[in-house]
Amino acid sequence: MAQPEFSPEMRALQEQFETRRLADKVAEHVFYEQFTDADREFVEQSMFMFIATTDGSGQPQCSYKGGPRGFVKVTGPSELVFPFYEGNGLFLSAGNIAEMSKIGLLFIDFENQKRMRVNGVAEILDDHPALEGAVAAQLAVRVAVTDIHPNCLRNVHKMQFVESSSFTPKSADEDVKKAPWSETFRDVLPEQMKPDGMKE
Repeated sequence: MAQPEFSPEMRALQEQFETRRLADKVAEHVFYEQFTDADREFVEQSMFMFIATTDGSGQPQCSYKGGPRGFVKVTGPSELVFPFYEGNGLFLSAGNIAEMSKIGLLFIDFENQKRMRVNGVAEILDDHPALEGAVAAQLAVRVAVTDIHPNCLRNVHKMQFVESSSFTPKSADEDVKKAPWSETFRDVLPEQMKPDGMKE
């Protein structure tokens, strides 16, 4: 499914704003299924992305996922893999993937004002080569890509990178800094999520 299937509601809006012919041409020329070399470089240089999922009732979930540069890997012409790092323990996005499998990824390079959407069918894996050396990764996500859609730079604000989060996993030979938790949650934290000084 490289080209999007326009719903009646989408078509109605295209007719209202006279963009139906434009939409058809964009769908024909801009959506595709296999990563180019430039796409691969863009994805693997990214330090973050936004993930969209839904649960079985259609409730949406949008999540920011960050990591060290290169934490997302293009592993095939139409496949990518990334680790799920330790978070707040809710597993909202991961649970949605396990339930519904469809996923939307948005990569943005604010410094160069570029963006790209990648949609596909995802699966959660607890045993994958992507987890080797991925510090603080609990699971891996493999995405079978159905469409890739580079976007224009319109409305992408130019911003400059300052520094990585101090909690970003770096390498296997470094301790991962644990996020602080308020007293409200400290009595229910699993041992591996406790910050330094809390572990027994």
